Amino acid sequence: MAPTGNGPVIPILGFLTCVAFIYLSFGDLWFDFKREGELGFVKRNGTQFVVDGKALYVNGWNSYWFMDHAVNDHSRHRVGAMLEAGAKMGLTVCRTWAFNDGGYNALQISPGRFDERVFKALDHVIAEAKTHGVRLLLSLVNNLQAYGGKTQYVNWAWQEGVGLSSSNDSFFFDPSIRRYFKNYLTVLLTRKNSLTGIEYRNDPTIFAWELINEPRCMSDVSGDTLQDWINEMTAFIKSIDNKHLLTVGLEGFYGPNSPKRLTVNPERWASELGSDFVRNSDSPNIDFASVHIYPDHWFHDQGFEEKLKFVVKWMLSHIEDGDKELKKPVLFTEFGLSNLNKDYDPSQRDRFYRTIFDVIYKSAKRKRSGAGTLVWQFLIEGMEGFNDDFGIVPWEQDSIQRLMIEQSCRLSRVTGRHLLDKKSIEMCSHRP
Repeated sequence: MAPTGNGPVIPILGFLTCVAFIYLSFGDLWFDFKREGELGFVKRNGTQFVVDGKALYVNGWNSYWFMDHAVNDHSRHRVGAMLEAGAKMGLTVCRTWAFNDGGYNALQISPGRFDERVFKALDHVIAEAKTHGVRLLLSLVNNLQAYGGKTQYVNWAWQEGVGLSSSNDSFFFDPSIRRYFKNYLTVLLTRKNSLTGIEYRNDPTIFAWELINEPRCMSDVSGDTLQDWINEMTAFIKSIDNKHLLTVGLEGFYGPNSPKRLTVNPERWASELGSDFVRNSDSPNIDFASVHIYPDHWFHDQGFEEKLKFVVKWMLSHIEDGDKELKKPVLFTEFGLSNLNKDYDPSQRDRFYRTIFDVIYKSAKRKRSGAGTLVWQFLIEGMEGFNDDFGIVPWEQDSIQRLMIEQSCRLSRVTGRHLLDKKSIEMCSHRP
């Protein structure tokens, strides 16, 4: 039967009008919901990290072992299990190694030669992090010998008859070794992930690159050699990848020309390592400063209460530098309390974490440069060979897990992210 009059038309128009009203009123929320889980590139705005126009304060952890465990079928599941656990605690960034030079499961077998099997393991780590909504701070080489480090580069040059010196510090000044490292950087940054199809330099899952873990160049205490290397390598990285943030990877010690060497450094030796927190972090291509917190290793005669006082002073000093000198965020990329201390009690670790988290929370509320923290280190069960005196299986220690979640919620409230993210709403709704 043919319709008569406007009977069916009026309800249809009314329905369309209602749909239009709902879209105009709540379209942004619908779009945000659709995008939930997608990651944008983290940028820097002055002394703050920002993503999608909002400040980001980092609560995260270290699991240096991800790539190594992703190589083999029997251990690959540990990567996903750790990332899932981190995400459930509201953790936003994990720092891990993107290097393994020479030795077992080496990514770089020799200069310019890479093991595709290990590269696919790193592909898996990045893809798995994206799945769980966690960003990665990827470190590019080690100052220490573990996983090759600068020692391996020096050995390669020496073995090939092109090395200028057998000193480990020749990593920073030998032209042949600099070419080795630049080649590695080029291959890594332009790597197309075999699982996602995205080149590393274009993947927002990567929070930032860390140039080197804990650089020291003790053969030149003036710091000039290390500074020249930092300037050259950071410019080279930015010429290939200008989308990601970049940090040095410093421990945070003040050099011989800094007045803080006498008032803030733990002891005199800390100013004689060839590094300087302010000078190195002020390099033009460095986007944020990095600091470590290890009073157990830096002092040998302090009790726990003295260490806590030092930690607060150490953190506030570097946050002050970020605010006044560098005008950049300051991320505390490693911290831990050793369980080998003579007076160690598990409750001390809770207080230690709480002290550090409180400094960052207060900094965030005041919009200062303290940008977050990364615990050293988290593991899962059955990884004794990768543990040290700082390692934690977080779900085996309820108090630590509660502290991590509480800090995630506090920081998300500072920025209002808890109102936009479904996961944060569920996690933080019953917390003060």
